[in-house]
Amino acid sequence: MTGVTKRNNMSYTMLKEEKFGIFCRCCMRQPSRAPNSDDYIYIPSQPTQGSESDAMFGPMRLRQIPMTVLLVFSKEDSQSDGFWWACDKAGFKCNIAHNTESVMEACLEKQYDVIIIDTRHSKSFDPEALCRSLKATKSSEHAVIIAVTKKHTSDKEEPSIAPLLSAGFNRRYIENLNVGTCLNELLSIEQHDVRLQHKVRAAGALFTALDNCHEGIHITNEHRETQYINPACERLLGYTCEETQGKDITELLRSDKNKQDLEETINSQVKKGKHWEGAYYIKRKNGQHILHHCYTTPVMAKLGKVRHTVSIRSTHDHNNMPVDRYKDGELTQNGGIHSFPKRRESVARIHSMTIEAPITKVINIINAAQENSPMMVSQALDKVLEILRTSELYSPHLQTQQVREEDQMTSDYVGGLMTGTVKRRSSYGIDVKTSHGHTPHIPKTIKTLSQIPVEIQNATRDEAKWDFNVLNLEEVSNKRPLVYLGLKTFARFGVCSFLNCSETVLHNWLQIIEANYHSKNSYHNSTHAADVMQASAYFLERERIKAIFDQMDEVAALIAAVIHDVDHPGRTNSFLVNSGDRLAFLYNDLAVLESHHVALAFQITSKDDDVNIFKNMDRDDFRALRQSVIDMVMATEMTKHFEHLSKFVSSINKPPGREEEDSVHSGRGTPESSTSISHLNTPENRTLIKRMLIKCADVSNPTRPLYLCKEWALRIAEEYFSQTEEEKEKGLPVVMPVFDRKTCSLPKSQVSFLDFFIHQMFDAWDAFCDCGELISYLQNNYQYWKEQQELQEQQEKQDTSL
Repeated sequence: MTGVTKRNNMSYTMLKEEKFGIFCRCCMRQPSRAPNSDDYIYIPSQPTQGSESDAMFGPMRLRQIPMTVLLVFSKEDSQSDGFWWACDKAGFKCNIAHNTESVMEACLEKQYDVIIIDTRHSKSFDPEALCRSLKATKSSEHAVIIAVTKKHTSDKEEPSIAPLLSAGFNRRYIENLNVGTCLNELLSIEQHDVRLQHKVRAAGALFTALDNCHEGIHITNEHRETQYINPACERLLGYTCEETQGKDITELLRSDKNKQDLEETINSQVKKGKHWEGAYYIKRKNGQHILHHCYTTPVMAKLGKVRHTVSIRSTHDHNNMPVDRYKDGELTQNGGIHSFPKRRESVARIHSMTIEAPITKVINIINAAQENSPMMVSQALDKVLEILRTSELYSPHLQTQQVREEDQMTSDYVGGLMTGTVKRRSSYGIDVKTSHGHTPHIPKTIKTLSQIPVEIQNATRDEAKWDFNVLNLEEVSNKRPLVYLGLKTFARFGVCSFLNCSETVLHNWLQIIEANYHSKNSYHNSTHAADVMQASAYFLERERIKAIFDQMDEVAALIAAVIHDVDHPGRTNSFLVNSGDRLAFLYNDLAVLESHHVALAFQITSKDDDVNIFKNMDRDDFRALRQSVIDMVMATEMTKHFEHLSKFVSSINKPPGREEEDSVHSGRGTPESSTSISHLNTPENRTLIKRMLIKCADVSNPTRPLYLCKEWALRIAEEYFSQTEEEKEKGLPVVMPVFDRKTCSLPKSQVSFLDFFIHQMFDAWDAFCDCGELISYLQNNYQYWKEQQELQEQQEKQDTSL
């Protein structure tokens, strides 16, 4: 070490050893004045100072090693010798340095507990500047730095130590050459300042551990003012450490869901010096009330006074845990203070396992939570498990008995649309006359955009607007609107270019798809397909969707809209299942029509190169496109309606609390920011958006202008009337009894449909892609149907009174 001289008992030559100690003499140089007359010093063979020992820092045992001292003197004199002999006598390790460079080098190489700087007549360094430099280094930030000052005369006023303190010195030592005085000073520093600094160093490690702890740690003083909360606690509470410091956090977190005497019980336990463990509700910053487990323990000072309170808050979700399992704010013997660690160990084991299905992981966690739980909690969790093991987790439960008269319409309507499997009669002898894949003859004449008749061009002029009149196009095209509207819409989105197919092939494909729609159906015909395609194209032009979708997503959405009801027989899935239709057998009663639509579309497309719009696509691109189209068509099945809506809302449209919280953490201000778009632009989220897009397009009739809304309502009612008549004629179970032609209230059916299916879905869709025009039409149409319903009810009351 350049410029540094080592001075400790290892630097001396052993001269004589006796059973009571060691006599040695410095071999480096003769001191200017020896402490004893014969230049010898006495060191006990088992010194009481400077040896390794243990010190307690709370529950942590700190290993004490011999104190290290660095002497900083520009030249060695009697004062430096005094400290040198004192260190040697106490067993402290001592080095000496003479200039700034050697001091900084020495402090960078090792940590010194005490640094003694001579400020009396230093020419080779500035003591105050050196002290500031040492305090700035990481290795010396906890060192005790002592300034050696001149002895002042009695007739002069003692100089102020303020400059030394401001420079960073911890203590002042007035010049005194006596070895005993130097030793006493060092022993005093070792017992108080150095040990305190060791605790400060250990505190750094402890706070690092707390910062990385998964449990929330909350420390308050005797006045219940917050001193510290760790990051896990910040995430749990929603407050930052700076927002809570110096505040009574119980006021911020107080929840009215707790028992009135719970807080008093906790405080009483802590004041007695006892710990408290249990669960209670807290109110997060966003207003959410959560139930969490907490372990609170006091830190006692002398005379039995509480100095601090430490609360360990579980960050696990206990919102489904009844608070009644705790008696007087404490865990009961059955629920057990000792049972919580066991349950935590069970959860840890579960998380370490390889579990394929997420729902299996959830069920196993709940099973683990039942270990040693009270009977009431265990029974409640059994009900949770019973619900989770059902297949319909997102479908609302419809009461089948004691249905109120005013809810009969909703119950029948919803039940008919959402019931995938209806109880059948024993016989399957009835079949429905549908084409089931029959490919009708299509004309060979080719019509491109340039050859479309003028009246049809006029009818498709406003096809990009939401109030587009598809019924007018149906009329002028002789009920073949899909080909013409499809050619124009696909050209607008560059579909032919993406698929690498000619306009002629696209025209042939649109013709054969439209030919497989049943024109005799009042609702599920090619006009409905054209309407859904037009709505899908409108949604694809929304700015939010354009920022997320690529061209493959757009092409998949348009193709899915075109084929989503191809070969629809004008009957529901439940009808096909009840009637024993061969399609129901083919698809095992599951999503019968939706499976048939998409399968038939790809079958007839692949049979002939003249209509195969996919023949020139790359194999991987085709597989990706096909999978996307299949997923979108299957999403139109109404039994999965609430599942798709729930996933969309939870993943795409976050609740207001989470939206605000995420925007604070991420720094984003608006939903359209790049952070939000990057979050949505994942394969999983794009799938959810595409599903919701085609679902909204499929049932968009109530959001169109009133004259279109009324016409589509009459058409769907006509199909349901026809199905009910056929069910009665053939002795089948009547899926929707309310759709009896003689007794049905069309306004009431529309109000029920809008209330149960439409409002929530389009509110979520509007929140995502901003389609206020649709919401305005929806509100106006809903008001119209409500008024019509009220008029009908008034008329019925008058007829009854007569």
